[in-house]
Parts: sequence; structure tokens; C-alpha cells
Amino acid sequence: MRTSRALPFLLLAPALIMIALVQLYPGLYTVFLSTQQSNAGIQSFSGTDNFQVVFDSEAFMESSWHTVTFIVGYIILTMSLGLGLALLLNRKLRLSGAYLALVFIPWVLSDVIVGLVWKLFADPDTGILSPLVSLPIFGLEGSALLTKVPTFRFIDSIPFPPSPAMIYLIFAAVWKALPFITLLLLAAMQTVPKEVLESAQIDGASGRQCFLAITFPLVLPSVVVALFNLILGGMNGVGMVFSLTGGGPGSSTEVLSYLLYTIGFSELDFGRAAALSVFIAAINLTLITLALRVSRRGSENYA
Repeated sequence: MRTSRALPFLLLAPALIMIALVQLYPGLYTVFLSTQQSNAGIQSFSGTDNFQVVFDSEAFMESSWHTVTFIVGYIILTMSLGLGLALLLNRKLRLSGAYLALVFIPWVLSDVIVGLVWKLFADPDTGILSPLVSLPIFGLEGSALLTKVPTFRFIDSIPFPPSPAMIYLIFAAVWKALPFITLLLLAAMQTVPKEVLESAQIDGASGRQCFLAITFPLVLPSVVVALFNLILGGMNGVGMVFSLTGGGPGSSTEVLSYLLYTIGFSELDFGRAAALSVFIAAINLTLITLALRVSRRGSENYA
């Protein structure tokens, strides 16, 4: 009897041990490291000094605004385009299989490769997008897209409007994430019972009413999963920033994840880097909690 009760825990033990080794221990060690300060190779307890140094720095405030700008633009564009493409592909157009294959291509590329490719696109001499981004409407006046430092701000302490490089970075990130979001929403739409949609259309419901009253509530769990993916990817992704802009021009695309990379691997200040990583983890948890609450309220409203 005791063996039968303990059997599920014994079967789960290898997975739980692996999770503890690769996630729990590094997380706890990061929290510990955030309270340490290294002097001549000797670590000493510093309390919350690392957090205070990070939060008081001008780079942290500027990177926070850049992160907010990037995440908002990234999520809005990716979700809008992904939903639109999913609706089109759900109509089973001719050659829809070929369209799916083309849409899927960016997803298999790494962030670093995507950044390098889009950097070549914007090359002022040979880039295929250089004639477009050099138009006067972009305010570049012939200068390179990734080297134009923004000179105007609505408020001196807030880096807004974003630089052309930040907008370009958002477009590149959207292009990379769009296949996954499109396929996720398309798979959810294809599970919606056709009989229900046909019955609603027979009763006189328009396409918009069918989508808002039937399709969207049923795909809402997948929308929440997509939001989780975009939030975590936008908050923690550093590969594309590293390969496309390097945080520049100046510091106009230096988001929090890239600031963490700079502090940890360029300045080798692991105490401050750990403090910033703990802060980013707290932000991730907060954003996911908010997304869960919004999705629950949405489900209750549609119920």
C-alpha cells in the first residue's frame, strides 16, 4: 500500500531533480549573488547595495523606457498581424500549404541570425531596404538607419519618440515571432466547431459577430499562451539586440536584457547583474500574473 502511494512521487523524482538542478538552484544562487559584492576576488555581504546602485543609474531608467517601448510595439504588432494571418489562412485559400511553409521559415532561425540578416537589409550601400528607409519621411536624410541618433524628445528624461533603430528592431522581432503566433492561433481556430459557426450564420450573424461571440472566446486560451510567449520573449530576448543594433546607436536600443548582458559580461560586475536579473524576473512574474487576470476576466465576460 505504501509502495503504491509513493510510486507517483518516485516516477516524478528524476524530473523534479533535473528541474531543481537547472532552474531552482541557479535561481536561488542568483538571489544570493545579488546580495554579494566582490573585492579583489573576495565576496562579502552587501545587502541591497547592488539593487540601489542599479536603480539609481541613468542607464537603468533609460533601458526601462526602451524595454516598455519595445514590448508594447512588439506585442501589438505581432498579435494583430498574427490574428489577421490566422484568419486568412483559416479560410483554406488555394496554396495555403505553401503559404504556411513561407510563414514558418523565420521561426526556425535563431535571434542572432535574424539580427544579422536584418542588419544586412539596412546596409546603406547594399541593403535591399536602404532606399526605403532613406526616404525623407523617416527623417534619416541619407544617414544609415542603425546609426541615426535621436535628437528630439517630448520630455528630456524620457527617450520618446523611439529612434529609427528601435522601430526597425521591433519590426525584425515581429518578423521572427510572427510564425509561431500565427500557427498557434490558426490551430486554435481550426478547433472551433464549424456547425456552431454555420448555425450562427443561418440565424443572421455577420462574420464579425461570429468572430467576437464564438471564435474569439474559444481561442482565448491560445491568445493567453501567445501573450505569455511574447512577454517573456520581449522581456528577456538579447540575441537580436546584440546582433542587430548592439544597443545603439548610442544607447537608443539598450533594453534591460542587453543592459544585463553589458553589466555581467562586459563590466564583469556579477553582483549588479544578479540584482538586475532578479528585478527582471519579478517583472516577468508580474506581467504574467496580470495577463492571467485579464484572461480570466475575459473568459468570465464571454461565459
